[in-house]
Amino acid sequence: MTLFFIVLYALLGMTFAVALFNAFTAPLVARGPKPAAAPLVSVLVPARNEERNIQTCLASLCAQDYPHLEIIVLDDHSRDKTLEMVEAYASMDARVRSIQGESLPHGWTGKNWACHQLSRVARGDILLFTDADNFYAPVAVSRTVGWMQKLELALFSAFPQQITITLAEKLIVPVYDLFVYAFLPLRLTYRSPQPSLAAANGQWIAFTRPGYMAVGGHAAVKNQIVEDTALSRRAKRLGLKTLTASGRDAVMGRMYHSWREVWYGFAKNAFGLMEYKTLPFFLLLGLLFFIFILPYLLIWSRFFFPWAWPAVLINILLRWLLAVKYKQPLWEGIILHPLGILLTILVGLTSFYYYQIGNIVWKERQVPLR
Repeated sequence: MTLFFIVLYALLGMTFAVALFNAFTAPLVARGPKPAAAPLVSVLVPARNEERNIQTCLASLCAQDYPHLEIIVLDDHSRDKTLEMVEAYASMDARVRSIQGESLPHGWTGKNWACHQLSRVARGDILLFTDADNFYAPVAVSRTVGWMQKLELALFSAFPQQITITLAEKLIVPVYDLFVYAFLPLRLTYRSPQPSLAAANGQWIAFTRPGYMAVGGHAAVKNQIVEDTALSRRAKRLGLKTLTASGRDAVMGRMYHSWREVWYGFAKNAFGLMEYKTLPFFLLLGLLFFIFILPYLLIWSRFFFPWAWPAVLINILLRWLLAVKYKQPLWEGIILHPLGILLTILVGLTSFYYYQIGNIVWKERQVPLR
């Protein structure tokens, strides 16, 4: 019994230590240096049925304080007014233009194919890929360039500050941020050459043109669902300099708007986060249950209570720290923390199931998972 709780406290302690380390040292996009020069930046936005988001995205991109950028939106066969809205912005701002996506070739995922097409028409020295459901502070592009210049980076990425409105978003979306901020010391994405310590987020990922060509671009990961991390690991293996930051107060986004979108959006990616390796994936799910749910069950036992309540307290402090530092929902994160973890585990099992059957439907398109 003593060994059981020693292991529990050790794992919880390491998790909290990483979160605390990130709270004090994690690079922030918004606090990056000002750029020393202003090379052309191509902001590249794949968009498929994004009429509810694209106007906010383009408005904030057009309001950037960076003086030298082009904004290219690829309409990926949208069935709504996405293209019409982009063209309206293009008529008002010469920096904005749209292109029509080509048919999806065999062996490609939709997003990777869209990003590949965008890269072919981009003229910039820096290629900055972002999602249509994001919006940005005016300094987002300039401080991204500043980070890249100061540290001579080939790749810079940031995890957006996630906006959550519905209960499903508040329960599950912050848990995926927890994986980043409590499991990965972000400074090591720059200082360590190990591919296992690589991380990136396709919602905001920038390359120098030589860096993008060196990793092979999106063509090199054309069938990958978690293409952002795959690109970051390729960069590490090549010895290129990378950095992953927090987008708090600079890069914001609302990925999903309903239970269905949250569930299937993460089910599309969850198993891929572990590179589709079954044993590590189920060990991760077991770890989540062991350190984040089990203490809440044991606390109801009179026998286990003296050992369980400190573990619950560490869980509460962890979620409080992440909520305050990264502007996550506070009370839902703290009070409903074990429920959020349980739902995340179920999403993971759903992801494993869809991998076994070979595909999942996302945005009215079959997405192959094998």
